[in-house]
Amino acid sequence: MDLALWIVTGALAAAYFFGGAAKLVLPKQKIAAAGPSAAWTEDWSAGGIKAIGAAEVLGALGLVLPAVLDIAPVLVPAAGIGLVIVMAGAVVVRARRGEVKLVVVDLVYLVLLAFVVWGRSVVEPFTG
Repeated sequence: MDLALWIVTGALAAAYFFGGAAKLVLPKQKIAAAGPSAAWTEDWSAGGIKAIGAAEVLGALGLVLPAVLDIAPVLVPAAGIGLVIVMAGAVVVRARRGEVKLVVVDLVYLVLLAFVVWGRSVVEPFTG
């Protein structure tokens, strides 16, 4: 189970780190031009998009660094909970916009994050 948790955590951390970093560095117009999955940016200010990007980057780092560095590993499930909140917001935004297929994708991310939170809180917690 520990290996499965590390694999899922690593994949999620990479996805959120690079996705969040893109939101931090790219202008809103470039993000919006990425395709239909970025249509949500129409509803957000440039600052709001940057804030989401910052939350994603910090969450990604929080999923991995505390465990790898063995410094406050209790932060791993806390970072997961933070990203669950981000994804719950994404589901709401996409549902309001009628983007049903993308709601499903966001729900998959949410379930994977919940798996990491549950796994690192209950099944295979880091003992510090």
